[in-house]
Amino acid sequence: MIVFDKLWETMKKKGISAYQLRESCGIDSKTIRRLRVNDNIETKTLNKLCSALNCNIGDIMEFIAD
Repeated sequence: MIVFDKLWETMKKKGISAYQLRESCGIDSKTIRRLRVNDNIETKTLNKLCSALNCNIGDIMEFIAD
């Protein structure tokens, strides 16, 4: 299972709120909700997140075996 717990940690470390993230990279509120519940998202969204946060993919998500 892919989880986005690291995303929230990275955002906190960088002082970025969900609102700021939505505004800076054009991610809508539905996608933020999907990230909060570890639902599927598109790879282009992952790219936007990494660009906006200036981080690597491992800084925002991780795989945890079921």
